[in-house]
Amino acid sequence: MIQLGKPRDTVQAIFPDGRILEGPVGTRLEEFVAAAYPDPVVPAVAALVDGELLELSEPLRRDAEVRPIFLTDSEGIRIYTRSLSFLLAAAVAELFPQARLIIDHSVPFGGYFCRVTGRPPFAEAELMQIEGLMQRWVKEDHPIEKELLPVGEASRILAAQGFPRKAALLSSCNATMIPLYRLGNFREYLFGPMVPSTRYLRYFRVHPYHGGFILQFPRRERPTDLAPIEDYQPLWQVFEEYGRWLELLGVYDVWTVNEAIRTGRMTEVILVSEALHEQRIAEIARTIAERVPKIVLIAGPSSSGKTTFTKRLAIQLLALGLRPYPISLDDYFLPREEMARRGLTDFDDVSAVDLPLFHEQMAKLLCGEEVILPHFDFPSGQRREGLKLKLDTDSLLLVEGLHCLNPLVLPKGCGMPVFRIYVSALTQLNLDDHVRISTTDTRLIRRIVRDAAFRGYPAEQTLALWSNVRRGEKRFVFPYQGQADVMFNSALVYEWNVLRPRVEPLLLQVRHPRLRLEAERLLGMLQWFTPYPGEEVPATSILREFVGGGVLAGYYPSPFERATWRRV
Repeated sequence: MIQLGKPRDTVQAIFPDGRILEGPVGTRLEEFVAAAYPDPVVPAVAALVDGELLELSEPLRRDAEVRPIFLTDSEGIRIYTRSLSFLLAAAVAELFPQARLIIDHSVPFGGYFCRVTGRPPFAEAELMQIEGLMQRWVKEDHPIEKELLPVGEASRILAAQGFPRKAALLSSCNATMIPLYRLGNFREYLFGPMVPSTRYLRYFRVHPYHGGFILQFPRRERPTDLAPIEDYQPLWQVFEEYGRWLELLGVYDVWTVNEAIRTGRMTEVILVSEALHEQRIAEIARTIAERVPKIVLIAGPSSSGKTTFTKRLAIQLLALGLRPYPISLDDYFLPREEMARRGLTDFDDVSAVDLPLFHEQMAKLLCGEEVILPHFDFPSGQRREGLKLKLDTDSLLLVEGLHCLNPLVLPKGCGMPVFRIYVSALTQLNLDDHVRISTTDTRLIRRIVRDAAFRGYPAEQTLALWSNVRRGEKRFVFPYQGQADVMFNSALVYEWNVLRPRVEPLLLQVRHPRLRLEAERLLGMLQWFTPYPGEEVPATSILREFVGGGVLAGYYPSPFERATWRRV
């Protein structure tokens, strides 16, 4: 029966398990979540409210479906680490106001490498002070207050606090209002949602490390545990090298790259960046020439630029008088129908590679026999016949692929000399002093652009598969990176600016509610980069593997007298 009603003074939160909790209009999400999940082992740090990501400090003003975001969720760990970075910055500002804190890059065991400028590195006793203040604030549960301000006012406040480049970056955006977060007297904006108070940030440590220190936090797979500190020397050397490259280029964050565009210096930034890549590839080629292996294995996570790197390495080896032949392990993927029969859903599991065929062909090649290499066609999911290849006994095989450092790739008892290379886009160009750009996000936007251009996948499909990609990397790629003889950082300081005009239209087409949330997060990051066409990006650049216009896609070394590449 229809009858006149009156306004309710309560709202209902409907949780995924069907429970409905009711409270006064304007009750904070934090209270609803705490009532639904009292004393959780893994804390919730935000919530999806009718599909929209909201901070727990937000009030609930209407009935809605509420799904908590926990520390075990990918967005949950982002919010946690962002808030923890804010806590660290506030503690440093409180204790050492003259120090400029820089949150530099991530470390594999879970954490950020940090350093300071304007003073000597923090001594161990000073780091203990910082950690002690952070722990005290967590115990005392200080609120992290949010204030929405006009962009001009927010920029003035940040400039006065010693963040002039961030202030300039914010002033260039299209938004009219910007949220500033406050902890005590410290105010900052870290480009994303935060936890409502310090009590949510219980799991962390601060350790001295390589002239700086580590802000350590848990991985989302084990959200309450801190892993042992490890010294990844090759990875550390890569980050040190990239830091020197940034200094040489005169770019330190997104604002300085945008300034290079505004002042007409971008061509120089691109060309010098590419020259530094070429210089590093040449160094690796010389190392290989000195060691004279029979096989070079080149591995790395998805969208690292392994294929282009391998062909550029082949060219450098040719210049040294060697006979390299690049082979892609991707061409040995099982046909899609066979994968389905075996219960495999993606290529990021090493079981998706036809290892028996690969072992057989590698043995024949190294014995001087001729083989017909396979070629995997991604749009159709079929494997076809490719090139014929026969090697001379003094030739060198370059094998690249996601799983190349996995011990299963080489036949048991392989006595051939092997050289191993790990390639990844280890981004070190950050948004600003306190906000790093995820290496994973760099690879994801590369993959979205490449999948649309060359594999026929819309952005929605790439995003849907990305969790499987990440799961496969953690199981089958990252555990073996320490076995590499050398590492190559394929990141380019200018690439987000060049990728932005190509990836934005693809992300705007995403419609699935869950995937739309991820697309909006990436669009939110991209908005800070001035779009750039990148016409002067060299045809041999690793970036051309993703945006097209390269010359290496169909390149194979020219035949020699006793070793041949032939089309079937």
